[in-house]
Amino acid sequence: MKKNILLSIFSGLMLWLAWPPTPYTTVFLFIGFVPMLLMMENIINSNSAKKGKLIFNSTFIGFFIWNTLCVYWVYNSLKTIGPIVAIPVTLIPYSLGPLLMSTACWLYYRLRLKTNRTIGLIGLVCFWIGYEYLHQSWDLNFPWMTLGNGFATMHQWVQWYEYTGVYGGTIWVWAINILVFLMYISIREAQTAKYKQRLVIAFTLTLVIPFSISLSRYYDYVEEPNPSNVIVAQPNIDPYLKGGEIPVFKQIATLTKLSDSLAQPNTEFFIWPETAISDLIDEEHISSNGYYQQVRRFLDKYKNGNVLTGGETYKLYDKQINQTASPVPGGGYWDRYSSAINIENLDRVQFYHKSRLVPGAESLPFSDALSFLKPVFAHLGGATGTYTLQTEPGVFYAQSGIGVAPVICYESLWGDWIARSVGQGAQFIAIITNDGWWENTSGKDQHLDYAKLRAIETRRWVARSANTGISAFINQRGDVVQQSKWWVRTALKQNINLNSNITFYVAHGDYLPKLGSILAVLGILSLLVRSFFRKKVVA
Repeated sequence: MKKNILLSIFSGLMLWLAWPPTPYTTVFLFIGFVPMLLMMENIINSNSAKKGKLIFNSTFIGFFIWNTLCVYWVYNSLKTIGPIVAIPVTLIPYSLGPLLMSTACWLYYRLRLKTNRTIGLIGLVCFWIGYEYLHQSWDLNFPWMTLGNGFATMHQWVQWYEYTGVYGGTIWVWAINILVFLMYISIREAQTAKYKQRLVIAFTLTLVIPFSISLSRYYDYVEEPNPSNVIVAQPNIDPYLKGGEIPVFKQIATLTKLSDSLAQPNTEFFIWPETAISDLIDEEHISSNGYYQQVRRFLDKYKNGNVLTGGETYKLYDKQINQTASPVPGGGYWDRYSSAINIENLDRVQFYHKSRLVPGAESLPFSDALSFLKPVFAHLGGATGTYTLQTEPGVFYAQSGIGVAPVICYESLWGDWIARSVGQGAQFIAIITNDGWWENTSGKDQHLDYAKLRAIETRRWVARSANTGISAFINQRGDVVQQSKWWVRTALKQNINLNSNITFYVAHGDYLPKLGSILAVLGILSLLVRSFFRKKVVA
């Protein structure tokens, strides 16, 4: 038992070492699950009672270590949301993910009992992909630890994400780990030389072919010239002071000064961070809003310019015209949004409302069942349960016809969502965020690294504006061309190449996890049916 626990811990530590933002240790992804697989094999072949429970508990230890060491920084955001909200927020990355991972391993054990090792391992990959897809799709979403994200620091290895998205990386990691595990087991079980040779060949091809394709694509890829001048501003305003201690008009003045410092007459986009305008703005009457007018005055010097900025917006109603509207004290209803706003030298203003919210901090999971908790969060002064989502991805179009995909903070983890914006005409991606909540931890670095994968999936430049770092420009190969330092007030300017070509992934989206989830459900149904008939026979 002690040996099995040590194997699980060893897996957790190797996977942590492999994870972004640490470069050059990514290779541990290819062997990180091997001790875990050996541990499960030991339990399956042992005389222990309650083997399923042992596998679940033992794998949970390793997965908990891996997840907690990688996303320890979540704790730093707790002081903004209060202790009542903080507890469930921390449970999501620290415990819920490992629980789902361990469930996938337990299902592998159950399938292994009914079939054989080969089918069981194929099922394990499907169960894992099913867990990852669930964890990006349901109300408790947290796809931060999707295995394919692990290649973010070595993006040269996964240029084929333009065909598969990050789930291709998940399958690659599991395929290599399983082959290494089988090679070890073949020695321990004294398998035939022919069987061992086949495993070595399979391992070599599975490792080398994706590497070769990716490196060839990386070095051969050439962007089509189609330049657009873009500026990202990083005002470096303490996120804990943005809400009131620093007036919003002063924050906008800082942003306009930074933008002016690098602007050219032909600059087409000024990108400001998620929390640039922290006071609430009525969308229906934005033209009379003082902050909007301040931005328009800045744009007078740049006739083709657009300011893409974050802001808090709302719409008021006399009566509840939809299910999302919440009562307003004193009468009436409103929808409140975390928004991206595109302002230009026209009366037209374009809005996009954040659609992927942080569970607990920005959204109330399973709100229909837990709607009675909304007054509690409102009393605490938090935004939980009050934001209204946009159900479809959006594209902002400039006067010149340039399309940009607005992506707000947490949304940059959803490759499929961004790909849908690109499919609707976005020629580059603008990520606006405020990573200062996590302070100077690896969280901000991981968030930047993941943006590289979005560039590869869509073959679009990424312009990233972060309030307190890290702001950056990322090219279509996923290279960080420019980036700011942490906690530095600055602006960056770049001529980016717009792209209108559609990748296979943009055209087909998350087809791999959908297929894997279907196979996982079929596997679970098969187990339930077998269990039902076995009980019936025994009875």
